[in-house]
Amino acid sequence: MNITEQYLQALKDIDDWVLVSEWATRVGELYPDLLEKANEEARNQANDTTGLREIAARISSSIARGAYIDHIEVDTSERPRKVRYVSREEHDANVTSEIDEDVAPLKRSEIIKLAENAMSNSEKYRLDEFEAIAKQLKRYFGLDFEVDHAQALLNRDQPGPHHPDNLQLILKIHNGKKNNDNWPRFSLDEQVQYIESVIETQGIVASRLGIDITKDVLGSLLERLEKVY
Repeated sequence: MNITEQYLQALKDIDDWVLVSEWATRVGELYPDLLEKANEEARNQANDTTGLREIAARISSSIARGAYIDHIEVDTSERPRKVRYVSREEHDANVTSEIDEDVAPLKRSEIIKLAENAMSNSEKYRLDEFEAIAKQLKRYFGLDFEVDHAQALLNRDQPGPHHPDNLQLILKIHNGKKNNDNWPRFSLDEQVQYIESVIETQGIVASRLGIDITKDVLGSLLERLEKVY
């Protein structure tokens, strides 16, 4: 077993998401000879370092070079990043999923274009109003609302239609969590309560963000939303 294989075996042995530093520590526990060699090399360096730091640095450098690309998954959503070992089957499934995600915007835009070509002027107006209200909620309240399809267009089991009756407004962060899942569409009362609750929370920090929460503006937007919902 070469050094790269030993490093990967240590990660596989953990069988969970870990920091690179934790991965390096496990390498030292499983392969004390590697740690001792790294300690010796560290003692011969001019800068203040240790064997574990050297192993962690090598792992980090290898990740950056793509040396483990077929064997690990990297989560860069937070810092320090975390990694985990993946089998060949998991890696292939991840690649397929990533391809699907990259192609999805094209598929989504095609669905939307076909649907809008078949819409009446009234339906197109309702659609435009959803988009406009979402933009104005962001402009006047500093909140990233997005127009969401309650039944997702790209849901694998039961894809929803691109139609105003399937639309709702939710925060970008919630839309990201929802992804291609199907959720029951908000009732009008639930939609209004959701928007008002989010803006009420935003009001706590509005002055610090330089945002002027204007109830008249909110009332006008909610009236518009009610007419097209």
